Amino acid sequence: MAGSSPVVGQALDDSGRLILTPSPNPYPYSGVSGAGFPATSESARGGWMSGLPGVRYSGEREMAYPTLAWGEAATGSAVDKGLLPRIRPLLELHLRDTQICIGGDGAYYMTGSTGDNIWAFNDGIELWRSVDLVDWTYLGLVWSLDREGGWAASWRARRGVPFRAIWAPEIHYINDNYFLCFSVSRAGLGILRSTTGRPEGPYEYAFSPDAHLRRGIDATLFQDDDGAVYLTYGSGDEMVRLKDDLSGYAEEWSRTTFEPVECLVARDRARCLRGENTLGYEGATMFRKDGLYYLGAVGNVEGRYSFVFATSESLRGPYRMRHEAAPCAGGGNVFKDRDGRWWSTFFGNDEQSHFREKPGLLRVDFDDAGRIVTAQDQPFAIPPAAETAT
Repeated sequence: MAGSSPVVGQALDDSGRLILTPSPNPYPYSGVSGAGFPATSESARGGWMSGLPGVRYSGEREMAYPTLAWGEAATGSAVDKGLLPRIRPLLELHLRDTQICIGGDGAYYMTGSTGDNIWAFNDGIELWRSVDLVDWTYLGLVWSLDREGGWAASWRARRGVPFRAIWAPEIHYINDNYFLCFSVSRAGLGILRSTTGRPEGPYEYAFSPDAHLRRGIDATLFQDDDGAVYLTYGSGDEMVRLKDDLSGYAEEWSRTTFEPVECLVARDRARCLRGENTLGYEGATMFRKDGLYYLGAVGNVEGRYSFVFATSESLRGPYRMRHEAAPCAGGGNVFKDRDGRWWSTFFGNDEQSHFREKPGLLRVDFDDAGRIVTAQDQPFAIPPAAETAT
């Protein structure tokens, strides 16, 4: 939709209704994060904190937009308490909701929420590639809202300001092709497929090109051992099986069930106590290991933005053994690498983290009961000598 800029801030309209495209764009931000820079031990601190009031920043680089005071946005208290190793990020890069998958070529592909401030706008979905999880190559903006976005490209009213941003995109290699799933806050979920079989696309809507699939945020895909593919989102409290080619629904949406236990999550605790959502409030993810389904969602655990996972022998539950996985590492995924090691992605979204909104990796293991725990071996941890030097 083209036209003049909407009135900003009027009655804090949070309806998600379509509004006229701001012309010119009222924000000082870039809609892409770009390639980033090699990480150093100094990168294991500071970073970015996106938000409606603006963006906080702490680091050595000069930003092209005004920034707010950093304050105590990242105190590192989880590191000081021994809950979290002082890892360095994969790149000195503004990236939220870090997610990584192994592609058909054996390489690793990474994406996430990009741009200077996702509470204002961004340009679409960016992608990075690595053969070893250490060195990353930028593949660019592989899906553009302006060029290919369709329904997702519309600007909407969010808390009184114009808004248009892709949140928490994920890349998945399924049935010899690459798929992207994503969400637009105040709009809904979408799934894209590569038209070339290549991770860099181009991409088109797998189905429903004219409208979102479901209200909500943080879409994720999960392929079971039998090849069936499922879509869930948000807190993972409902899911649906997709057709084999991901061209539509193969069934109706159904609820996930949980065994009633003490709620770990501070935020939205009332819903948790009613049994409506006993994992978290956003960032759903799934994987399977040793016959158990692992369902995770982000929860506020003692102030940490962590995944709360639960396990079940059945896809839809009941899920039990709720536990905090890697501290401060919510909003991404847990995956097994080519060598059989397990990892949790990380981007530092709370004050107890030592850096914020940069892509990271934590090695994880599993205890005898199957709970996810932080591994002793941490390839990206900063040696004590380097930590002292900074």
